[in-house]
Amino acid sequence: MKIKAFIQRHPVASYFFLAFFISWGGSLAVLGPKFFRGEPYQLTDLPLALLAMLAGPSLTGIALTDIVDGKSGLRDLFSRMRRWRVKPRWYARALLTPPVLILAVLLLLSNLISPVFIPNFLALGIVYGLLAGFIEEIGWMGYAFPKMRVKHSALTASLIIGVLHGTWHIVADYLGASGNLGGYWLPHFILMWIIGMTAMRVLIVWVYVNTESILLAQLMHASSTGFLIILSPSPISPANETLWYAVYAVVLWVVVAIVITRYGKRLMQQPL
Repeated sequence: MKIKAFIQRHPVASYFFLAFFISWGGSLAVLGPKFFRGEPYQLTDLPLALLAMLAGPSLTGIALTDIVDGKSGLRDLFSRMRRWRVKPRWYARALLTPPVLILAVLLLLSNLISPVFIPNFLALGIVYGLLAGFIEEIGWMGYAFPKMRVKHSALTASLIIGVLHGTWHIVADYLGASGNLGGYWLPHFILMWIIGMTAMRVLIVWVYVNTESILLAQLMHASSTGFLIILSPSPISPANETLWYAVYAVVLWVVVAIVITRYGKRLMQQPL
């Protein structure tokens, strides 16, 4: 009962603590033993690590919704996940913004700098994108954002969630990518997960506050994660991979600046 009372008094802090604890613990359990022994990962290791990661925000979001808001809160959560009747332009913005920007950056770099940036096609990105988008957003937008929106503007809440969401990736990303990226791992992580994905979080929140649809947030997250894998140029050096993420992060923030200028800190379309 003391734990339940603590969670009800601190619903946001409790969420992030538990989401991080479960996800980081799951990543270490799956990848940690082989990583620290210097052994190569098997084909099934990374998908298992992904599922362990996704358990953090999703299970925590559902459990804390029940604890903090009860059955009515759960009904509201699942109702927002099924909210599909929104204007078509929001579907277009959610689904097309990531691939259009990714393609624009890669085609620009491939023409101006090197053909190594020509987009690839890796169909496995579809699976990773759908899993990440549909499972993670149960927690980030289904639970955490509405709670944070009580005390913060939509923009401020999106920036906080963006930085925390980016940081949430650090254990799995280090275990899975540091071996290939070497000395570029830290700048790559900061550019991709902190700077770039914080901008993407603002755009996801922009779509959500104008539709109140977790489904649209899930679709935009899935599109972002999926197309980053599907279109990622390969093979590519750590330096070049870091470069294209740097350019992509800048482009995302330009789009965010346009959205903020048009919609304000509430990120919401004003009535005519």
